[in-house]
Amino acid sequence: MANTVVVGAQWGDEGKGKIIDILSRDADYIVRYQGGNNAGHTVVIGNEEFILHLIPSGILHKGKICVIGNGVVVDPEALINEITSLRAKGIKVDDNLKVSDQVHLIFPYHKEIDTLSERRKKIGTTGRGIGPCYVDKVGRSGIRFADLLDDELFRKKLKENIEAKNETLQKLYNHPGFTFEEIYEKYAAYRSQIAKYACNSTKILNEAVKKRKKLLLEGAQGTLLDVDHGTYPYVTSSNATAGGACTGTGLGPSKINKVIGVVKAYTTRVGEGPFPTEFGPDLMDVIRKKGKEYGATTGRPRRCGWFDSLIVRHSALVNSLDAIVVTKLDVLDELKTIKIAVAYKYKGKIYKDFPANIEMLWDVEPVYEG
Repeated sequence: MANTVVVGAQWGDEGKGKIIDILSRDADYIVRYQGGNNAGHTVVIGNEEFILHLIPSGILHKGKICVIGNGVVVDPEALINEITSLRAKGIKVDDNLKVSDQVHLIFPYHKEIDTLSERRKKIGTTGRGIGPCYVDKVGRSGIRFADLLDDELFRKKLKENIEAKNETLQKLYNHPGFTFEEIYEKYAAYRSQIAKYACNSTKILNEAVKKRKKLLLEGAQGTLLDVDHGTYPYVTSSNATAGGACTGTGLGPSKINKVIGVVKAYTTRVGEGPFPTEFGPDLMDVIRKKGKEYGATTGRPRRCGWFDSLIVRHSALVNSLDAIVVTKLDVLDELKTIKIAVAYKYKGKIYKDFPANIEMLWDVEPVYEG
Protein backbone atom coordinates (compact mmCIF):
# COMPACT_ATOMS: atom_id res chain seq x y z
CA MET A 1 0.00 0.00 0.00
CA ALA A 2 1.38 3.41 -1.04
CA ASN A 3 0.93 6.57 1.05
CA THR A 4 -2.70 7.32 0.23
CA VAL A 5 -5.15 10.19 0.68
CA VAL A 6 -8.88 9.45 0.83
CA VAL A 7 -11.19 12.38 0.07
CA GLY A 8 -14.89 12.89 -0.36
CA ALA A 9 -15.65 13.84 -3.96
CA GLN A 10 -19.10 15.33 -3.36
CA TRP A 11 -20.53 17.31 -0.40
CA GLY A 12 -19.36 14.87 2.26
CA ASP A 13 -21.08 11.81 3.77
CA GLU A 14 -19.99 9.67 0.81
CA GLY A 15 -19.05 6.67 2.94
CA LYS A 16 -15.40 7.54 3.52
CA GLY A 17 -15.47 5.94 6.97
CA LYS A 18 -16.08 2.47 5.59
CA ILE A 19 -13.41 2.84 2.90
CA ILE A 20 -10.87 4.21 5.37
CA ASP A 21 -11.66 1.38 7.76
CA ILE A 22 -10.93 -1.17 5.02
CA LEU A 23 -7.72 0.54 3.88
CA SER A 24 -6.48 1.16 7.43
CA ARG A 25 -5.97 -2.58 7.93
CA ASP A 26 -2.94 -2.36 5.62
CA ALA A 27 -1.68 1.00 6.91
CA ASP A 28 0.77 1.70 9.73
CA TYR A 29 -0.32 5.31 10.37
CA ILE A 30 -3.79 6.77 9.89
CA VAL A 31 -3.85 10.55 9.85
CA ARG A 32 -6.62 13.15 10.05
CA TYR A 33 -5.52 16.39 8.40
CA GLN A 34 -8.33 19.00 8.53
CA GLY A 35 -11.70 19.95 9.99
CA GLY A 36 -12.87 19.31 13.51
CA ASN A 37 -15.67 17.53 15.31
CA ASN A 38 -18.15 18.94 12.79
CA ALA A 39 -17.66 15.77 10.74
CA GLY A 40 -18.33 12.15 11.60
CA HIS A 41 -17.20 8.77 10.32
CA THR A 42 -19.46 5.82 11.06
CA VAL A 43 -17.75 2.43 11.19
CA VAL A 44 -19.42 -0.89 11.98
CA ILE A 45 -17.27 -3.74 13.30
CA GLY A 46 -19.21 -6.90 14.02
CA ASN A 47 -22.38 -5.75 15.77
CA GLU A 48 -20.74 -2.63 17.21
CA GLU A 49 -21.20 0.80 15.65
CA PHE A 50 -18.57 3.47 16.20
CA ILE A 51 -19.07 7.14 15.32
CA LEU A 52 -15.78 9.05 15.33
CA HIS A 53 -15.59 12.82 15.00
CA LEU A 54 -11.92 13.57 15.66
CA ILE A 55 -9.91 10.40 16.15
CA PRO A 56 -8.97 8.52 12.96
CA SER A 57 -10.97 5.33 12.51
CA GLY A 58 -7.77 3.29 12.45
CA ILE A 59 -7.91 3.44 16.24
CA LEU A 60 -10.34 0.51 16.02
CA HIS A 61 -7.55 -1.75 14.74
CA LYS A 62 -4.73 -3.01 16.97
CA GLY A 63 -1.24 -1.68 16.46
CA LYS A 64 -2.16 1.32 14.31
CA ILE A 65 -0.74 4.75 15.09
CA CYS A 66 -3.45 7.38 14.74
CA VAL A 67 -2.43 11.00 14.31
CA ILE A 68 -4.50 14.18 14.48
CA GLY A 69 -2.51 16.53 12.26
CA ASN A 70 -1.81 20.23 12.59
CA GLY A 71 -4.57 21.19 10.13
CA VAL A 72 -7.32 19.98 12.49
CA VAL A 73 -9.02 22.23 15.05
CA VAL A 74 -9.67 20.39 18.32
CA ASP A 75 -12.31 20.86 20.99
CA PRO A 76 -10.59 19.30 24.04
CA GLU A 77 -13.91 18.36 25.61
CA ALA A 78 -15.02 16.54 22.45
CA LEU A 79 -11.66 14.76 22.22
CA ILE A 80 -11.84 13.60 25.85
CA ASN A 81 -15.43 12.39 25.37
CA GLU A 82 -14.41 10.41 22.30
CA ILE A 83 -11.47 8.83 24.11
CA THR A 84 -13.71 7.93 27.06
CA SER A 85 -16.31 6.39 24.76
CA LEU A 86 -13.69 4.26 22.98
CA ARG A 87 -12.21 3.05 26.27
CA ALA A 88 -15.69 2.06 27.46
CA LYS A 89 -15.95 -0.20 24.41
CA GLY A 90 -12.59 -1.83 25.11
CA ILE A 91 -10.54 0.14 22.57
CA LYS A 92 -6.97 0.97 23.62
CA VAL A 93 -6.21 4.61 22.91
CA ASP A 94 -3.25 5.86 24.94
CA ASP A 95 -0.45 4.03 23.11
CA ASN A 96 -1.92 4.60 19.65
CA LEU A 97 -3.12 8.22 19.59
CA LYS A 98 -0.96 11.26 18.86
CA VAL A 99 -2.12 14.86 18.51
CA SER A 100 -0.05 17.56 16.84
CA ASP A 101 1.04 20.23 19.28
CA GLN A 102 0.24 22.72 16.50
CA VAL A 103 -3.52 22.04 16.35
CA HIS A 104 -5.63 25.07 17.18
CA LEU A 105 -8.04 24.68 20.08
CA ILE A 106 -11.74 25.46 20.13
CA PHE A 107 -13.05 27.46 23.09
CA PRO A 108 -16.57 28.23 24.35
CA TYR A 109 -16.50 31.68 22.77
CA HIS A 110 -15.90 30.08 19.36
CA LYS A 111 -19.01 27.94 19.75
CA GLU A 112 -21.10 30.85 21.00
CA ILE A 113 -20.05 33.10 18.12
CA ASP A 114 -20.71 30.26 15.67
CA THR A 115 -24.24 29.74 16.97
CA LEU A 116 -25.11 33.44 17.12
CA SER A 117 -23.65 34.12 13.68
CA GLU A 118 -25.66 31.25 12.20
CA ARG A 119 -28.84 32.77 13.60
CA ARG A 120 -28.07 36.07 11.87
CA LYS A 121 -27.08 34.55 8.53
CA LYS A 122 -27.81 30.89 7.94
CA ILE A 123 -25.22 28.89 5.99
CA GLY A 124 -25.70 25.52 7.71
CA THR A 125 -22.88 25.31 10.24
CA THR A 126 -22.98 22.72 13.03
CA GLY A 127 -22.42 25.32 15.76
CA ARG A 128 -19.32 23.49 17.00
CA GLY A 129 -17.06 26.56 16.76
CA ILE A 130 -15.05 25.25 13.81
CA GLY A 131 -15.31 28.35 11.60
CA PRO A 132 -14.54 30.93 14.31
CA CYS A 133 -11.55 28.85 15.42
CA TYR A 134 -10.17 28.86 11.87
CA VAL A 135 -10.82 32.64 11.75
CA ASP A 136 -8.53 33.05 14.76
CA LYS A 137 -5.95 30.76 13.16
CA VAL A 138 -5.83 32.84 9.98
CA GLY A 139 -5.99 36.05 12.01
CA ARG A 140 -2.91 34.89 13.99
CA SER A 141 -4.63 35.14 17.36
CA GLY A 142 -5.52 31.45 17.90
CA ILE A 143 -4.43 29.31 20.82
CA ARG A 144 -2.62 26.09 19.93
CA PHE A 145 -2.11 22.87 21.87
CA ALA A 146 1.51 23.88 22.52
CA ASP A 147 0.26 27.12 24.09
CA LEU A 148 -2.02 25.18 26.43
CA LEU A 149 0.97 23.17 27.64
CA ASP A 150 2.82 26.37 28.69
CA ASP A 151 0.71 27.72 31.54
CA GLU A 152 2.17 31.22 31.58
CA LEU A 153 1.74 31.63 27.83
CA PHE A 154 -1.73 30.09 27.94
CA ARG A 155 -2.89 32.54 30.61
CA LYS A 156 -1.60 35.47 28.59
CA LYS A 157 -3.15 34.41 25.29
CA LEU A 158 -6.44 33.36 26.87
CA LYS A 159 -6.85 36.75 28.59
CA GLU A 160 -6.20 38.54 25.31
CA ASN A 161 -8.66 36.35 23.43
CA ILE A 162 -11.43 36.62 26.00
CA GLU A 163 -11.10 40.40 26.06
CA ALA A 164 -11.37 40.58 22.26
CA LYS A 165 -14.20 38.05 21.99
CA ASN A 166 -16.21 39.64 24.79
CA GLU A 167 -16.10 42.93 22.90
CA THR A 168 -17.44 41.20 19.80
CA LEU A 169 -20.12 39.31 21.74
CA GLN A 170 -21.32 42.40 23.61
CA LYS A 171 -21.36 44.81 20.67
CA LEU A 172 -22.69 42.52 17.94
CA TYR A 173 -24.87 40.07 19.84
CA ASN A 174 -25.74 41.71 23.17
CA HIS A 175 -24.13 38.72 24.89
CA PRO A 176 -22.52 39.14 28.35
CA GLY A 177 -19.35 37.31 27.31
CA PHE A 178 -17.11 34.96 29.31
CA THR A 179 -14.88 35.25 32.36
CA PHE A 180 -11.22 34.24 32.36
CA GLU A 181 -11.58 32.03 35.43
CA GLU A 182 -14.40 29.84 34.11
CA ILE A 183 -12.54 29.00 30.92
CA TYR A 184 -9.05 28.77 32.41
CA GLU A 185 -10.05 26.28 35.11
CA LYS A 186 -11.89 24.09 32.62
CA TYR A 187 -9.01 24.02 30.14
CA ALA A 188 -6.38 23.48 32.82
CA ALA A 189 -8.32 20.34 33.74
CA TYR A 190 -8.44 19.30 30.08
CA ARG A 191 -4.68 19.80 29.87
CA SER A 192 -4.05 17.26 32.58
CA GLN A 193 -6.02 14.67 30.60
CA ILE A 194 -4.68 15.23 27.08
CA ALA A 195 -1.11 16.53 27.49
CA LYS A 196 0.28 13.01 27.03
CA TYR A 197 -1.01 12.90 23.44
CA ALA A 198 0.87 16.03 22.30
CA CYS A 199 3.61 15.47 19.73
CA ASN A 200 5.59 16.93 16.85
CA SER A 201 3.45 15.18 14.26
CA THR A 202 5.32 16.62 11.29
CA LYS A 203 8.55 15.00 12.47
CA ILE A 204 6.83 11.72 13.34
CA LEU A 205 5.12 11.41 9.95
CA ASN A 206 8.18 12.33 7.91
CA GLU A 207 10.29 9.87 9.86
CA ALA A 208 7.64 7.21 9.25
CA VAL A 209 7.91 7.84 5.50
CA LYS A 210 11.70 7.48 5.69
CA LYS A 211 11.21 4.12 7.40
CA ARG A 212 8.86 3.11 4.54
CA LYS A 213 5.83 2.93 6.80
CA LYS A 214 2.44 3.05 5.08
CA LEU A 215 0.41 6.21 5.68
CA LEU A 216 -3.32 6.66 5.15
CA LEU A 217 -4.51 10.27 5.27
CA GLU A 218 -8.22 10.80 5.79
CA GLY A 219 -10.11 13.89 4.78
CA ALA A 220 -13.28 15.09 6.45
CA GLN A 221 -16.36 16.50 4.68
CA GLY A 222 -15.99 16.64 0.88
CA THR A 223 -14.47 18.54 -2.04
CA LEU A 224 -17.57 20.66 -2.63
CA LEU A 225 -17.27 21.89 0.97
CA ASP A 226 -13.63 22.92 0.54
CA VAL A 227 -13.15 26.61 1.38
CA ASP A 228 -11.37 27.24 -1.93
CA HIS A 229 -12.89 24.71 -4.33
CA GLY A 230 -16.40 24.26 -2.95
CA THR A 231 -19.74 26.06 -3.26
CA TYR A 232 -18.49 29.17 -1.47
CA PRO A 233 -19.78 30.57 0.89
CA TYR A 234 -21.71 27.38 1.67
CA VAL A 235 -18.53 25.57 2.62
CA THR A 236 -16.49 24.50 5.61
CA SER A 237 -13.54 26.59 6.82
CA SER A 238 -10.70 24.27 5.82
CA ASN A 239 -9.24 22.56 2.77
CA ALA A 240 -11.07 19.24 2.47
CA THR A 241 -9.30 18.46 -0.80
CA ALA A 242 -6.13 16.40 -1.23
CA GLY A 243 -4.01 19.55 -1.09
CA GLY A 244 -5.05 19.96 2.53
CA ALA A 245 -3.29 16.68 3.31
CA CYS A 246 0.06 18.41 2.78
CA THR A 247 -0.60 21.63 4.70
CA GLY A 248 -2.51 19.75 7.41
CA THR A 249 0.29 17.28 8.18
CA GLY A 250 3.61 18.82 7.15
CA LEU A 251 4.19 16.16 4.51
CA GLY A 252 5.43 17.41 1.15
CA PRO A 253 3.50 16.51 -2.05
CA SER A 254 6.18 14.04 -3.14
CA LYS A 255 5.41 11.93 -0.03
CA ILE A 256 1.88 11.19 -1.28
CA ASN A 257 1.57 8.43 -3.86
CA LYS A 258 -2.16 7.97 -4.42
CA VAL A 259 -5.44 9.88 -4.06
CA ILE A 260 -8.76 8.03 -3.83
CA GLY A 261 -12.09 9.82 -4.16
CA VAL A 262 -15.25 8.40 -2.60
CA VAL A 263 -18.67 9.10 -4.14
CA LYS A 264 -22.21 7.90 -3.57
CA ALA A 265 -24.24 6.52 -6.47
CA TYR A 266 -26.47 9.53 -5.80
CA THR A 267 -25.69 12.89 -4.20
CA THR A 268 -26.34 14.27 -0.72
CA ARG A 269 -25.57 17.42 1.18
CA VAL A 270 -26.38 18.76 4.65
CA GLY A 271 -27.32 22.34 5.39
CA GLU A 272 -27.77 25.32 3.12
CA GLY A 273 -26.51 25.94 -0.40
CA PRO A 274 -27.40 25.21 -4.03
CA PHE A 275 -28.05 21.61 -5.05
CA PRO A 276 -28.92 21.34 -8.76
CA THR A 277 -29.94 17.67 -8.83
CA GLU A 278 -31.96 17.65 -5.59
CA PHE A 279 -34.94 15.26 -5.54
CA GLY A 280 -38.53 16.31 -5.11
CA PRO A 281 -40.17 15.51 -1.73
CA ASP A 282 -41.54 12.04 -2.58
CA LEU A 283 -38.32 10.52 -3.93
CA MET A 284 -36.35 12.42 -1.30
CA ASP A 285 -38.26 10.62 1.45
CA VAL A 286 -37.76 7.19 -0.16
CA ILE A 287 -34.01 7.54 -0.68
CA ARG A 288 -33.41 9.22 2.67
CA LYS A 289 -35.07 6.36 4.53
CA LYS A 290 -33.49 3.58 2.48
CA GLY A 291 -30.03 5.15 2.56
CA LYS A 292 -30.33 6.17 6.24
CA GLU A 293 -29.37 9.67 5.25
CA TYR A 294 -29.03 11.41 8.59
CA GLY A 295 -25.90 13.20 9.74
CA ALA A 296 -23.49 11.26 11.98
CA THR A 297 -22.57 14.47 13.84
CA THR A 298 -25.86 16.37 14.09
CA GLY A 299 -28.51 13.82 13.14
CA ARG A 300 -29.85 16.32 10.61
CA PRO A 301 -31.64 14.78 7.59
CA ARG A 302 -29.50 14.99 4.47
CA ARG A 303 -30.78 16.47 1.25
CA CYS A 304 -30.64 13.88 -1.55
CA GLY A 305 -30.45 14.08 -5.33
CA TRP A 306 -29.31 12.40 -8.52
CA PHE A 307 -25.65 11.70 -9.26
CA ASP A 308 -24.03 14.89 -10.56
CA SER A 309 -21.11 14.16 -12.89
CA LEU A 310 -20.10 17.83 -13.02
CA ILE A 311 -19.18 17.95 -9.34
CA VAL A 312 -17.39 14.61 -9.56
CA ARG A 313 -15.39 15.77 -12.61
CA HIS A 314 -14.55 18.93 -10.67
CA SER A 315 -13.39 16.79 -7.73
CA ALA A 316 -11.33 14.53 -9.98
CA LEU A 317 -9.60 17.61 -11.34
CA VAL A 318 -8.78 19.48 -8.13
CA ASN A 319 -7.75 16.33 -6.25
CA SER A 320 -5.88 14.62 -9.11
CA LEU A 321 -7.83 11.46 -8.32
CA ASP A 322 -6.16 8.16 -9.14
CA ALA A 323 -9.24 6.09 -8.34
CA ILE A 324 -12.91 6.49 -7.45
CA VAL A 325 -14.89 4.28 -5.08
CA VAL A 326 -18.68 4.26 -5.50
CA THR A 327 -20.85 3.52 -2.46
CA LYS A 328 -24.54 2.85 -1.83
CA LEU A 329 -25.39 1.52 -5.29
CA ASP A 330 -27.89 -0.79 -3.62
CA VAL A 331 -30.00 2.15 -2.41
CA LEU A 332 -31.08 2.74 -6.01
CA ASP A 333 -31.66 -0.90 -7.02
CA GLU A 334 -35.47 -0.73 -6.91
CA LEU A 335 -35.80 2.42 -9.01
CA LYS A 336 -37.05 1.95 -12.57
CA THR A 337 -34.96 4.88 -13.82
CA ILE A 338 -31.63 6.19 -12.54
CA LYS A 339 -30.57 9.63 -13.73
CA ILE A 340 -27.11 11.18 -14.04
CA ALA A 341 -26.58 14.91 -14.58
CA VAL A 342 -24.08 15.37 -17.45
CA ALA A 343 -24.40 19.14 -17.92
CA TYR A 344 -26.22 22.26 -16.70
CA LYS A 345 -28.44 24.53 -18.76
CA TYR A 346 -28.49 28.20 -17.84
CA LYS A 347 -30.15 30.98 -19.83
CA GLY A 348 -30.20 28.82 -22.93
CA LYS A 349 -26.53 27.80 -22.79
CA ILE A 350 -25.10 24.37 -21.90
CA TYR A 351 -22.32 24.16 -19.32
CA LYS A 352 -20.25 21.01 -18.80
CA ASP A 353 -17.91 22.45 -16.16
CA PHE A 354 -18.88 23.17 -12.58
CA PRO A 355 -19.40 26.96 -12.25
CA ALA A 356 -17.87 29.17 -9.56
CA ASN A 357 -20.80 31.63 -9.75
CA ILE A 358 -22.99 30.69 -6.79
CA GLU A 359 -25.98 32.70 -8.04
CA MET A 360 -25.84 30.84 -11.34
CA LEU A 361 -25.70 27.51 -9.50
CA TRP A 362 -28.98 28.26 -7.74
CA ASP A 363 -30.76 28.58 -11.09
CA VAL A 364 -29.17 26.00 -13.40
CA GLU A 365 -31.28 23.21 -14.89
CA PRO A 366 -29.58 19.80 -14.88
CA VAL A 367 -29.28 17.95 -18.19
CA TYR A 368 -29.82 14.26 -17.46
CA GLU A 369 -29.00 10.96 -19.06
CA GLY A 370 -30.45 7.69 -17.82
